[in-house]
Amino acid sequence: VTPGQVLSLCLLLGASSGASAAIRYAIPEEARRGSAVGNVAADLALDPARLSARRPRVVSGGSKRYFAVDAVSGSLLVSERIDREELCGALSPCSLSFEIVLEKPLELYSGTVEIQDINDNDPVFPSSQARLEISESVAAGARFPLESAQDPDVGVNSLQTYQLSANPHFVLDVQTRVDGSKYAELVLEKELNREEQRELHLVLTALDGGSPPRSAHVQIHIDVVDSNDNVPVFNQSTYKASVRENTPSGTLVTKISAYDLDDGPNGDIVYSFSSHTPAKVRELFALDSDTGELRVKGQLDYEETKLYEIYLQAKDKGVVPGVAHCKVLVEVVDVNDNAPEVTVTSVYSPVPEDSAPGTVVALLSVTDLDSRDNGLVNCFISPGIPFTLSSSLKNYYTLKTKAALDREEASEYNITVTARDSGSPPLSTVKQILVQVSDVNDNAPKSPQDSYDVYVLENNVPGIPILNISATDPDLGRNGHLSYSILQGDTTVGHLFSINRESGTLHLLASLDHEDQMEFSMMVQVQDSGSPPLATNLSVNVFVTDLNDNAPTVLYPLPNSTSPYTDVVAPGTPAGHVVTKVVAVDADAGYNAWISYTLLQATDPTLFSVGLHSGEIITARQLQEDEAPQHTLVILLKDHGEPVLSASTTVSISVAERVKEALTDLTDVTPAHDPRRHMTFYLILAVILVSAAFFITIVSVGIFKCYKWRQSKELFNSSRSTLYRTPGPFHHVDAVRGGFTPPNFYHQVYLTTDSRQSDLLCKKPITSSPLGSRQNTLRNGEPGLYHQIVGTASRLPTSTEQAQPNTDWRFSQTQRPGTSGSQNGEEGGAWPNNQFDTEMLQAMILASANEAADANATLGGGTGTMGLSARYGPQFTLQHVPDYRQNVYIPGSTATLTNAAGKRDAKASGGNKKKSGKKEKK
Repeated sequence: VTPGQVLSLCLLLGASSGASAAIRYAIPEEARRGSAVGNVAADLALDPARLSARRPRVVSGGSKRYFAVDAVSGSLLVSERIDREELCGALSPCSLSFEIVLEKPLELYSGTVEIQDINDNDPVFPSSQARLEISESVAAGARFPLESAQDPDVGVNSLQTYQLSANPHFVLDVQTRVDGSKYAELVLEKELNREEQRELHLVLTALDGGSPPRSAHVQIHIDVVDSNDNVPVFNQSTYKASVRENTPSGTLVTKISAYDLDDGPNGDIVYSFSSHTPAKVRELFALDSDTGELRVKGQLDYEETKLYEIYLQAKDKGVVPGVAHCKVLVEVVDVNDNAPEVTVTSVYSPVPEDSAPGTVVALLSVTDLDSRDNGLVNCFISPGIPFTLSSSLKNYYTLKTKAALDREEASEYNITVTARDSGSPPLSTVKQILVQVSDVNDNAPKSPQDSYDVYVLENNVPGIPILNISATDPDLGRNGHLSYSILQGDTTVGHLFSINRESGTLHLLASLDHEDQMEFSMMVQVQDSGSPPLATNLSVNVFVTDLNDNAPTVLYPLPNSTSPYTDVVAPGTPAGHVVTKVVAVDADAGYNAWISYTLLQATDPTLFSVGLHSGEIITARQLQEDEAPQHTLVILLKDHGEPVLSASTTVSISVAERVKEALTDLTDVTPAHDPRRHMTFYLILAVILVSAAFFITIVSVGIFKCYKWRQSKELFNSSRSTLYRTPGPFHHVDAVRGGFTPPNFYHQVYLTTDSRQSDLLCKKPITSSPLGSRQNTLRNGEPGLYHQIVGTASRLPTSTEQAQPNTDWRFSQTQRPGTSGSQNGEEGGAWPNNQFDTEMLQAMILASANEAADANATLGGGTGTMGLSARYGPQFTLQHVPDYRQNVYIPGSTATLTNAAGKRDAKASGGNKKKSGKKEKK
């Protein structure tokens, strides 16, 4: 940029929304295209490295864009020919406004370029010749206006002066108008004498102030005529009037008036425009030559010219007419005849729906050619939309978001921008801006329900669909595309079920079995394809419905046994005596598992009956001495399913006085070589050896605990005097028998099978009155010792809590195999999980071994509990299994231990008392 091109640079710092500075440059007109006006990057302190990425561009409200920004260098360049006279005419100074928009972030800078005039126009006279008629009677000092030259340049380049060629009569007086323009008048310095010189030829030269100056010439011909003594005179030298710019043609503006004292033609006055009046003014106004009325002729425009200076003259009709001059100032009054213009310079659409409030959506510029209130414009948008319109600079508005957008509610907004001025009546302009909202993945898939319950019949056909999971996602495209999958929590579910990834249909891959597993739980994940993806987990429970596909299974008597089991009943047994029981189970559930028992065939149908639901074989009448010694019963078992499934079993019953006789009778039916006849012997021998090992372990543990207790007793006695703050006798309570005992400490070790724990018991001392929390601590000893000792004793039950063993080996109503059996809440237990439960289990197993070794005792000490006490029996109850004594053989015999039930029942009471009374006091 040369020094002559840029004359001034002004950087105005300010603060506004979306803009931070305004710049001002000055260049001469007619600058060639591509000429640099200034470096906006340097003047605005912009980062040159980021300038290209911010996409700088020049926006303006006009039809032509005279400037552009070089995105690399940051220079403001001339892009169109600039003619100051074409743009501004006679107005000075002449300037062009522009705005520079930068992105990332959005910034707006305004600027103004002043167009400086150059001397590129010559002064021009309206005509090349001028003719004047001057009476010889005109006195010296008379003035004669000359036609003014016009120079479209301004400032020093405009018309500056006039020069008159040398002559003896006239001098030139140069005057200045209100607008600063120059005009010349001939001043008669020496009176004319027509007889000496009839005409004069003068040359008028107009000069501007350029360097070098430009000029124009006009020839002036002066005819010297005889005198007309009086000239017209105006009432006033200057007239003033005002007219609205929308005044129609023909409207009277003002009326001028002049008079002439002469008579006849020398006194008749004709009004006309003076030579000083520009041609454009003559096009807008008309003057009546006779009346002097000045009227509107053309269309006035306040935005073009606000004040008209009209020069008029009055001339009489004498031979040498007298002329008078006046001036009319016409002020144009502005009316609201221009509606605001709204220009959308930038629109950023579509807008992401997760855009933060305050995000710029569009940039608008508003212009109004009217002035004052007529040009004061307010912009607003329709309410009820999440957008706001704020003014960033004068006549510039920024459209921003004012609330969160939701594409699912509205995918686009047709925003109506209304620009209204403050005129009366106001004029307005409406502009429509379409803003589209782009989708983001902000909605997780939704399902009508959070969990699904599906009921499937067992033995299904593999591959059938069982459930169609439906979910929706209001997002668009990939954000709304859903896929279904099973979360692999359990490997079984993955092998049995599959889900269609697109449709969400759940299929069974294999046939299900209600008896194998009744319920399957899985989590189905519904996930969209957004980035990042959103997912919803749904719970699916598949319940397998039972079918009657399992016939009853006989557990006792053993089916397909090579050595049939025979029950023994003595002659004389009364009616209603339970001889034995058929035990069966059905793997099905519900009604399908209800078993009914029917006597299908019997040696003597009148001797025995079968319980319909219990399976108990009962004597129907009293047995006589002469009854057949051997009876065979065929029992039919049926469930309640649809269709009904059944099974049958055979029961052998021997009628004999003593068990020995029954065994003798059974010798013939026993196979000669039974491969399992020595099994019972080996079983009993193994139980005895294991029990002996447990007994030795228990004794060792007891001796060790006694040793530890003696050490703790000595430690406790050494600090007993500091147990309580207040003195008083100690009283000891026996936690087992109750009541008070001497104050000496002692312990007990329980080794009975009925004892709940085999543990060291230390008596807990108490006082005669309740003690506070401060009396429960040791004064000088360790406070935790006392509580640790008495804490063990608090776990021991009293002797009244010990349950007596059940001597009846048969299944009770709640312990019968099958689905109809139940256990109460106290029978639910767990395997031993600490030292005390382990020792208790050892003691019970020892007692069971002792029972097994006793020839006069049975192998069972309670109902279905393998000889364990009734308290602990439910933890080890054999469900769905007959009494194990049915499979125990007496060596050298074909009968089982069940035949000795009568002997066992007679000794059970005494044997249990003997075993439960063992305890050692130390």
